[in-house]
Amino acid sequence: MTQPRRHSVAVRVGNVTVGGGAPVVVQSMTNTDTADIASTVAQIQQLHQAGSEVVRITVNNDASARAVPKIREQLDQMGIYVPLVGDFHYNGHTLLKDVPDMAQALAKYRINPGNVGFGAKQDAQFAAIVECAIEHRKPVRIGVNWGSLDQNILARLMDANGQAAQPKSASEVSEEALIVSALESAAFAEKIGLLHHQILLSCKVSEVQPLIRVYRSLASRCDYPLHLGLTEAGIGSKGIVASTAALAILLQEGIGDTIRVSLTPRPDESRTEEVIVAQEILQTMGIRSFMPLVTACPGCGRTTSTYFQQLASDIQSWLRAQMPEWKKHYVGVEDMSVAVMGCIVNGPGESRHANIGISLPGTGENPVAPVFEDGEKTVTLRGDSITEEFKARVEAYVRSHYQSL
Repeated sequence: MTQPRRHSVAVRVGNVTVGGGAPVVVQSMTNTDTADIASTVAQIQQLHQAGSEVVRITVNNDASARAVPKIREQLDQMGIYVPLVGDFHYNGHTLLKDVPDMAQALAKYRINPGNVGFGAKQDAQFAAIVECAIEHRKPVRIGVNWGSLDQNILARLMDANGQAAQPKSASEVSEEALIVSALESAAFAEKIGLLHHQILLSCKVSEVQPLIRVYRSLASRCDYPLHLGLTEAGIGSKGIVASTAALAILLQEGIGDTIRVSLTPRPDESRTEEVIVAQEILQTMGIRSFMPLVTACPGCGRTTSTYFQQLASDIQSWLRAQMPEWKKHYVGVEDMSVAVMGCIVNGPGESRHANIGISLPGTGENPVAPVFEDGEKTVTLRGDSITEEFKARVEAYVRSHYQSL
């Protein structure tokens, strides 16, 4: 059991509620040139179809800023109402002022206080973005990142630490600086006039243990909704494992209102993997359900055939492909459990535990595959069409066991 969710205020981001007890929201970010409208719209569509509930886009120059209203318009015409978040660094104050249509089209602004401006300009440029958010009634995520931490705050805390009777380590002071930057920026935004329930916070680092420490402390010191993510998580299994390790611990403790898994995609690989991983973290922890997940054995000497591996992969992909249509018609289908097992040792038992499962024959076993539904064997499949016949059984199970909308 996860601990009770930490109390946070509710912030409305377009048509999505973040915090206030709402379900943890899955977020993603495009990696297209935002000025390339067609490519950006296509990638947002892919991310949204994969399950991203909020999508962040880079707004770094005049061309990208002027593209945003057109992107929003095309998505609306396609019936894709996913909220768009503008990611601003260095020149956001200028872009928001110069392109008011962009300021209105975005559902939220993301500000990094470490690079919103420097020296005497820092407060004025931060204030200009906040004033634009107030004018357009938009929420703001104040997103601190240890790769671009405000050096003035860090120097201030380091000086104070040097004079302390029991100085902390440099890493402890750096972690505290992240939190102070976020909280002081939020207080400044409220002083300017942004409402308390229009602010979200994040303090991202790229290592697991510092992230856990920072968010535990931040969560204990404010009631703003918190966006979780391991920044620059990495590529492949490293990024997945590191993100899961960090986010799972915090989510288990009730910390986090929205998450992103910042994976580095391999060349020509779909950006949607980060959405799928975020969903599976939430679902395997029992926090939210998005689609049926397949229980499958890893294989052993009893399963020298790779047939069950292929079937498990095919069924998982097929289930994901069916979900957009199933969600329109069947209540609760995302909670369905499916098992694809490879031999007689655990196969029948695991299949009985699932809503619907199949136990394939292992090496030397009879070439039959019993199907179990809600613990009872219903049919035995044989021959070359097991995959399609099992899919048909799953389809029939969905139609007969889940309420139609």
